[in-house]
Amino acid sequence: MAEIVGFVAMSHSPFATLLPPADPSGPGGVFLADAERVAKAVRRLAPDAAVVIGPDHFHAHFYDVMPPFVLGVEEAVGFGDFGSRAGPLPVATDLAWSIRDGVAEAGFDLSLSYSLTVDHGVVQSYEMACGSELPEIPLVPLVVNTAAPPLPGLARCVELGRALGEAIRGAAFPGRVLVVASGGLSHWLPSNDPRDPSVVGERRAAMIHGRKDARAFAAAREPRVRAMGGNHDTRVNAEWDAWFLRQLATPDLGPVVALGHEGLEALTGTGGHEIRTWLIGHAATATPFTWTSYEPVPEWITGMGIGTTFDVD
Repeated sequence: MAEIVGFVAMSHSPFATLLPPADPSGPGGVFLADAERVAKAVRRLAPDAAVVIGPDHFHAHFYDVMPPFVLGVEEAVGFGDFGSRAGPLPVATDLAWSIRDGVAEAGFDLSLSYSLTVDHGVVQSYEMACGSELPEIPLVPLVVNTAAPPLPGLARCVELGRALGEAIRGAAFPGRVLVVASGGLSHWLPSNDPRDPSVVGERRAAMIHGRKDARAFAAAREPRVRAMGGNHDTRVNAEWDAWFLRQLATPDLGPVVALGHEGLEALTGTGGHEIRTWLIGHAATATPFTWTSYEPVPEWITGMGIGTTFDVD
């Protein structure tokens, strides 16, 4: 039987690699320093595998066929966007299949990938939480759609989290499992909904047909994303971010779920939908945060938060 040894949730941002602070006092310095502290604490936990829950940013999944949840069961490959790691990642296949079977029994028919491409939405937090040193911790990647329908409801994410936790605990995998969630917190992004009248022309076509040449789509998109960074006036809702971290320091996810889709987006922007990964992880471990860190980094277009269920020195 597997044992869940902890949960860590982290914001991610392309600009953590594109615009690192020149010194620890610069924008993002607090977040990066605390991420290093978390990695040291994770090494002390010595997990045998990590279940990493994160979104995709139109590098693997497009609106020709967009699944709400995808579980990687055999191969995982980093896309390498925005300076994130490219190439093969180690996968805990036996654990992945146990998870698949367990959540299926609970009524969740996850899409499966035998060769899953993951971008910075999974890779950045995986490496920050688990460290980049060898030996690597094998992962089970769970990708959650956080862009537009079929965007899963907040309550559904909590239900999946509970099923995920039971599946991990009931797995035949004989080891210690860390749960990692990647995404959020508040950040305002251009709409990624093909129904939105502002999403037109080549951008809309790429969202739907980008699978035909994902590299070309990414090459055209990255300059637009890069241009968003570095502005200290970018909108971040630090007050809501702090409230969310406090809420996840309790066992009650009800107040977050009660916001619903529109309420959440009004408070956190379209990028705030990524907190679904945190809800899944929190429900899976059924353990409140005991340590949190937060830094609003408008230059990175994001409120950068971290929460753990274990002590961080």
